[in-house]
Amino acid sequence: MHRSLRLLTLALSLLAALAACKPTPPKPPDKPPEPQAGALRAAIAQPLDRARQAAAGTEQAAATQNAAIDAATGK
Repeated sequence: MHRSLRLLTLALSLLAALAACKPTPPKPPDKPPEPQAGALRAAIAQPLDRARQAAAGTEQAAATQNAAIDAATGK
């Protein structure tokens, strides 16, 4: 009887020791970076604005050339 009581005591103490051992809690993730939608929007809009300016310059040059041709041909 003493032997089974010792085994039971040993088993319960080991179980209590194992239950007390907890893994360290995971480290909270780093703070995500702030969204930079303004920078992305500017990066996308800048080439589009340059393309619009180039198109406007090309259209103006074409209109000037057409006016010169019309003046030369008398239309």
